[in-house]
Amino acid sequence: MYKYLVTSAIVFFAFAKASHAQQDKDNAKQYKIQTVAFYNLENLFDIEDDPTINDEASPMMEMAEGLRAEVYEKKLTNMARVIRKIGADKAGTAPAILGVCEIENRKVLEDLASHPLLRDYDYGIEHYDSPDRRGIDVGLLYKKSEFTVSNSQSRRLVITDNTDGDRIYTRDQLVVSGELNGDPISFIVNHWPSRRGGEQRSRPNRVAAAALNKKIIDSLHVSNAMSKIMVMGDLNDDPTNVSVLETLNAQQEQEDVKPQMIYNPYIQMLKDGYNTLAYRDAGNIFDQIMVTYPLLKQANQDGYFYFHAGIYNPTFMTNKKGRYKGYPLRSYDNGNFTNGFSDHFPVYVYLIKEEK
Repeated sequence: MYKYLVTSAIVFFAFAKASHAQQDKDNAKQYKIQTVAFYNLENLFDIEDDPTINDEASPMMEMAEGLRAEVYEKKLTNMARVIRKIGADKAGTAPAILGVCEIENRKVLEDLASHPLLRDYDYGIEHYDSPDRRGIDVGLLYKKSEFTVSNSQSRRLVITDNTDGDRIYTRDQLVVSGELNGDPISFIVNHWPSRRGGEQRSRPNRVAAAALNKKIIDSLHVSNAMSKIMVMGDLNDDPTNVSVLETLNAQQEQEDVKPQMIYNPYIQMLKDGYNTLAYRDAGNIFDQIMVTYPLLKQANQDGYFYFHAGIYNPTFMTNKKGRYKGYPLRSYDNGNFTNGFSDHFPVYVYLIKEEK
């Protein structure tokens, strides 16, 4: 376990924003720090044609069969290269918890976790097949040495098209509960319905996804009103859209968060001009991580609490020039592998816990 040395005054300043706080070296405390991250892996499909799903529409299946194995290995390497660096500047290691989306199946997660760049972290996997027509799922990787799973389930999102009433087959929501170094915590991993057909027309689908998240959160609170819960995912909505701001009632300021409410640090990041992707020539933050009240310092709970949130967007993962300068350097372009990474930047949160 990496230990992050920080003075108690610095921690107090970070949360209370108290300008009068003084850094007293005699009061220095040691904190364990863990990174919780989320990453859209942009069409991480294997090289085999699965007749039960629509994987033939994936960039991998559109390539010549002789190229697929080489491209797949490069794609895995690029994903692993990023994952091992997320949050490492403070935590000193790869994320303890990593939610992912746009994966084809469990096999691609097994191949990713066993990649030489990630193998030593000994990641466990939580995954269920979703009914999504494209065959893409969500999943959770966790360091077995840091997190113990006590319960895992897939919650189905049942929605219909507003025009013709047909069922829209989309991703399930993954709910994983357990203990992070002995601290009970739950994770909800999401990939909400797309904006296909336009934002306004497709908006009810994401509102429905948010409502399912709210139902899951409420059910976790029934068993424990002070449950520590982290909501993460590619929401296909910004932090200021109705699904997040109203349906989930996510708050921009920590001081506005009350018991059984949610804090979303990405609201302010969006207002400050940051992005995790480019959608229709505009920057958006569709990728977010939110935390419930007990994970805030003000809740005075034992164990881990929220310290900082960020977007992992180093220069090697970004376009250097052209129309999308500064946006993610994606893996595929017009069916060709670019040797890039993903069309989304990963997001992360640092959790810290005082060493007793």
